Amino acid sequence: MALTYKIKTFETEAGDSSKTRVGFTVTDDTDNQEFFIDKLVTTGSKSDDVISKEAYDAAQTEVTAWVNGKNNIGKTFNPTSSKLEE
Repeated sequence: MALTYKIKTFETEAGDSSKTRVGFTVTDDTDNQEFFIDKLVTTGSKSDDVISKEAYDAAQTEVTAWVNGKNNIGKTFNPTSSKLEE
């Protein structure tokens, strides 16, 4: 599985000009499902690349939870063996 991160939002946060809102559309190439997430990063004098990397790092807990939540989708529960099967 490969995930693609595309920037969907990159803007100064309304009401707090010291922060940048970075939004990603994360696409799973195995099923083309998409996950949308925004993160706020303290801007300072950071480059766009650094801001994007910090937002990416901050999003990893939620992205991992999304990926893990899809692990059992499509499997069949066998009541005889009490196990999930492919």
